[in-house]
Parts: sequence; structure tokens; C-alpha cells
Amino acid sequence: MSVSKIKFGEKNNKDVYLYTLSNTSGMTVKATNLGCQILQMNVQDREGVLSDVVLGFDNFEAAKEQSSYLGVVAGRFANRIEESFFELNGRIYKLYANDGRNHLHGGKEGFDKKIWDSEAQEDNNAVRFHYLSPDGEENYPGNLDVYVTYTLTDDNSLNIQYEAVSDADTIINLTNHSYFNLGGHNSGTILDHYLKLNCDKYTECNSELIPTGVIADVEGTPFDFREYHRIGDVIDADDEQLIFGEGYDHNFVINNKNDGVVHAASLWDKKSGRILEVYTNKPGIQFYTGNFLHGADIGKGGCAYGSRSGVCLETQFFPNGIKYSNFPSPVLRKGVKYNYTTIFQFTVDRKC
Repeated sequence: MSVSKIKFGEKNNKDVYLYTLSNTSGMTVKATNLGCQILQMNVQDREGVLSDVVLGFDNFEAAKEQSSYLGVVAGRFANRIEESFFELNGRIYKLYANDGRNHLHGGKEGFDKKIWDSEAQEDNNAVRFHYLSPDGEENYPGNLDVYVTYTLTDDNSLNIQYEAVSDADTIINLTNHSYFNLGGHNSGTILDHYLKLNCDKYTECNSELIPTGVIADVEGTPFDFREYHRIGDVIDADDEQLIFGEGYDHNFVINNKNDGVVHAASLWDKKSGRILEVYTNKPGIQFYTGNFLHGADIGKGGCAYGSRSGVCLETQFFPNGIKYSNFPSPVLRKGVKYNYTTIFQFTVDRKC
């Protein structure tokens, strides 16, 4: 196992570094302190061949200018907040509208655009990122002290630890926004991938992809992934929810009775045999099929990432969660620690 560090670029007179984590199984992860952005994950298939299974960039300028949140940590509040405001302790906080009239992934300059402090932790085969978000940044209350740690283990797991504390009541929702393509980042669409979700319910959206407060059963709908289903089978079905998102872009409710770390999702590419298992103690997971990728972001090797070329499995609090009492509360009280885990573990199915 090893951790290496090189200079990747410079933004606002701050150095941007590229970290490479390697394990004894041959897996490598490359990440930068620009938005905690994951640029590469090289994983073996059933024949032992390594491929890079996340959409991303091989140069600093492309990583800095991207518009699709590839691989970043989104915050202060990932996903959408309706009409770009929330109420907390009797006060209205107006946020920046960057998704029509709504607030998305932290606003005009969210955590994905920040240069985080960073340090390699060689003993743990990890890199730890730190950012202090000042009170009033993007009009969120409280000085929020945030740590995100990426740890690569020898069982091909990338463990992501999110920690934060605020000196005032605030809201927070951090997620990693990696787009996965288990056939390789440049292998085309993910329509032939199979997905299984540990979710009996999902949150219905309106035409702006804002949850309405309705928590619906997946049974009998195109949202039933309780057993493996090919993603492409019903993604274009004549279903209002799928029409709204031009495919899947929905929050699912993870079955978790104990609030501990549980299995949330499995993504399987039959051709390569690669399987991605997702574990978390967060209450929701956003299943997004990259419907709004239209080739604007030119990725590694000059690859233009088109629609449905990657799958996001974003562990999270529910979008618009501050608006509904029947959703898990995203409020972080003063002095209380925000402490959540997400694990991306890669295996192979050698039977196919």
C-alpha cells in the first residue's frame, strides 16, 4: 500500500495536489484537493485487467472548469433545495439559485470549487481533506469545520469518511458525486449495467426534480430495483417520474432499521464481471444515470462524456429535506458532530 503526492495545478494562488492511493491488489485511486475530486479508479476485471471505472479528467484545467460535478464532494448541501431558501430557527435563509429557481449542490461556488487543505496519511493509506466554510458562505449559517477522508484498503474498498462540526445551527448534506462506468470510463453507456438497491421506497419528484414530500413504494413501478435489473430495460418507459428526469435522477430510501452502516446498492457489469457494492449509514441514495451529460466535459484521453455514460450512486440526506417533517432532518445543531461513512467496494463475478 502507498500514497504519493504531486503538484497538479494552482488556483487563487493555492497549490492543487494530485494524490495516488495504491493497494496490494493493484487498485489505484487518484484524487485532488480541488473539491476532493476523484479523477481515477483503476480496478481489475475478472481476467485481472485494470480499467479506469470513473468519469474524470487527466489535466488540471479540465478538472477546474468542469460543469457536471464529476467525482467531487458536493456541499454544503448536495442536491436540490426548492426555491433556493430554507427556514431554520424561525429565520429565512436565501440561497443562490443555480438550477432554474432552485439551489443545487451548494450554490454558486460550492465545496466542489474549493481548494481544501490536504495531507497524506501513509500509515492508513489515506488522504485527508479539510475545509473551513465561514459563516455566511453561500448564505448558510455557522462556521462549518469539515473533514473528508479517502482510505483505500486491500479488499478494494474506498472508504469515505465525512466529519463536520458547526458553531451555529445549520444544514448540511455531503456526498461524493462520482460517475461510475464499470466497463471503463470510455466504454459507452451504462444501459447494460445491472443495479440492485436495498430500498423499498423512493421520493417522488416534480418536473424540476424536487421531491414533493411523497415517499412512494417502488413495487410495481420502474423504480423497483430490489433484485438485479438491467438499467436500460425501462429507463425510457412512459412514466411521469422518468420523463421528468429524462431517466433516473431520484432519491431512494435505504432500508436501515439500526442507523448503522448497511448495504445500499450493487452495480454489476456482466461483460467485465466488475461489481460495485455501496455501503453507508446515510438515509438516502441518489440514483442518477447521467442523463444531462451531453459531451460538454472532455474527459481522460479526449473522451467526450455523453448522456448515460456513467451512473451516480450518491449517499445523502434527502433532497429538499429541510422542507418536510417526514424526511430525515438535515439540520446539524451547534457543537454536534456530523459523522457519516460511505464505502465503495469492488469485487468481480467470476461465474459469468
